[in-house]
Amino acid sequence: MSGAANAARMQQAVKLEPRRPPKGGLAMLAVAPHRILFFFGALQALAAVAWWIADLLGRYGNWYAPIDWSLPAPFAHAYLLAYGLFPFFIFGFLLTAVPSWLGVQPRRHGYVSSAVLMALGLIVLYAGLATSPGVAIAGVALHVIGYAIALAEILRLIAKSAESDNKRYSRLLAAGVAAGGAGAAAFLLFLLTGAGELADFSRRGALWFFLVPVFFTVSHRMVPYFSSRVLEPYVVYRPRWALALVISGSVLHGILEMANAWGWLWLVDAPMLAAVVHLLLRWGLSRCFKARLLAVLHLSLVGLALSLALSVVQSVEWLAFDRAMLGTAPLHAMTLCYFSAMMVAMVSRVSLGHSGRSLIADNWTWLSFWGMVATGLVRVLAEMPLAGGRTLTELIPLAAFLWFAFFLLWSSRYIPMYLRPRVDGASG
Repeated sequence: MSGAANAARMQQAVKLEPRRPPKGGLAMLAVAPHRILFFFGALQALAAVAWWIADLLGRYGNWYAPIDWSLPAPFAHAYLLAYGLFPFFIFGFLLTAVPSWLGVQPRRHGYVSSAVLMALGLIVLYAGLATSPGVAIAGVALHVIGYAIALAEILRLIAKSAESDNKRYSRLLAAGVAAGGAGAAAFLLFLLTGAGELADFSRRGALWFFLVPVFFTVSHRMVPYFSSRVLEPYVVYRPRWALALVISGSVLHGILEMANAWGWLWLVDAPMLAAVVHLLLRWGLSRCFKARLLAVLHLSLVGLALSLALSVVQSVEWLAFDRAMLGTAPLHAMTLCYFSAMMVAMVSRVSLGHSGRSLIADNWTWLSFWGMVATGLVRVLAEMPLAGGRTLTELIPLAAFLWFAFFLLWSSRYIPMYLRPRVDGASG
């Protein structure tokens, strides 16, 4: 055999040899979307809450004089959590689940560049909060660009797929993520122009146009599916009317809030509450404790029901007495007892399954989940009126400490998974 023919044969063998995953370390992050996005999401969660604790100890704890950030602390807090924290986990889930649903693979450069730009943007934003508005604005701009890249990758997956039923869920999720992108961009424009209505749209839209539709759509798609894998006998129940009612109700709630129609929120919140309670009963809440990793998904929806119930009470109070005694209790029940708890529940499941581990919630995962719920209840309690109209504002820093502690516990269990190969030897 000639030397040229032998070289050609060797080159062909190299091409046919499967790509071996890295042995471990930071290089593992690029192997799959969930790895790099969940990794940066966990770090951002800890950073965002640590920053918030530093602010709260000055404003409520009287440990030192309130810190003079370059941007209003409540606005920065809302952005760092709603747009800076949850999207990492949302994109990590969607760029793992949607390709499986639709049979189309994500591009590595798409999810890696998105994750890196979002993370870099947040680092610059933190630096800007401590130095100047201009630096903070540059950070938000970088973060929004990274967000847009991830959204574009999801839209590309949908466009290339011919699958129908799961494509409907994918489109709904993409619409919710697009609304989140609009809210993040609105915050950037607010920083550039000072237009207060843009800040209002960004803050309220984050919850009602973005996070509630996305989280509930994921719940509607995945909770019955996972339940069917554990509970027997089980009939998968995904009523389209409930999905349409909650998503449209969430959007209407946001519109009513921006119109300051507080006394009429119950008109949309009460039907949403009824739909969620109906689904909890039909999906098997009473049987979900057969497996902890299933129970956490069901119990997260109880947090959504609690938030909606508090909102109904507050709205009726506005209508009857032209006042609101519950403050931000409904908001924090939603963000902590539903979003944060569901994030721990769903991300734990994805992380375990895609690391080749058994789908079993160990004691650390179980404790982390209940820690999120307990944090939410403490934060809700901080809004409850006492005699003379006083509230327990000292519980606000405590709630932040609890969130940080329990999420640090969760992170110590799951972050190492993103830096190591699968335990079963498979790729991904």
